[in-house]
Amino acid sequence: MLAGVRYETVEQNTINNPTDLDPESSETTQNDDDFTPRVGLVYQPIPELSLYGSYSQSFTPNSDTTSSGDPLEPEQGEGFEFGVKSEILEGKLFASLAYFNITKQNVATPDPIDPFASVATGEQQSQGIEFDLSGEILPGWNIIASYSYIDAEVTADTNPDIVGNRLFNVPKHSASLWTTYEIQTGNLQGLGFGVGFNYVREREGDLENSFEVDSYFLTNAAIFYQRNNWRFALNFENLFDINYIEATSNRRLTQIEPGDPFTVIGSISIKF
Repeated sequence: MLAGVRYETVEQNTINNPTDLDPESSETTQNDDDFTPRVGLVYQPIPELSLYGSYSQSFTPNSDTTSSGDPLEPEQGEGFEFGVKSEILEGKLFASLAYFNITKQNVATPDPIDPFASVATGEQQSQGIEFDLSGEILPGWNIIASYSYIDAEVTADTNPDIVGNRLFNVPKHSASLWTTYEIQTGNLQGLGFGVGFNYVREREGDLENSFEVDSYFLTNAAIFYQRNNWRFALNFENLFDINYIEATSNRRLTQIEPGDPFTVIGSISIKF
């Protein structure tokens, strides 16, 4: 069992410089504090199986300001998670399945009227399941796989029209797979290859849910060689140069972030 409580205090000074529309400068000081507890419990009915649960609260200062120049109230949240972890193939593979539920208040989002300001939504909730699998299938053959289902929506807001809307940039379904094989013997010992896939389903582009961002499927690859404490690698990201949108910022016409094109990254590392 793990249990604890944290006390946090923050003081923010916000200075608004003079502008053509507002020739008077101003300074605002905001003080906030909170206690944030956490507790977790793990139970092992057998050595290969662990059951766990946790609960925690969060307190995060908002650096954004409103259209009038006032700082937003701190973001607060609470979340709980419970799941199961297991060891497979005599500890060579590790699998976990978890359910989570996270609720946040005062989340800073772009002001739909003033593009240079922010507003705080009343409450947002995310819940779903996550599955992870990692380990060594055979000597030299490793795998990392994951899948998540997330139901994320606005649960309370001063604007009743967006209550029940999905959060932007949060796909309902996403999955990834990365696997590598390293030659274990012979003259080519230490030479390895990897291939991976990343799938993200459609996402809402703004809190009004006025438009949707397309899904995408990426293919990545790698080749590496390691011997003793040296490692040389080439990573190939977005192998087929897919055009896709990685994220939005709650607006249709501005702040749309395209994903990286085909990219090659070379690296050399040494361990001491």
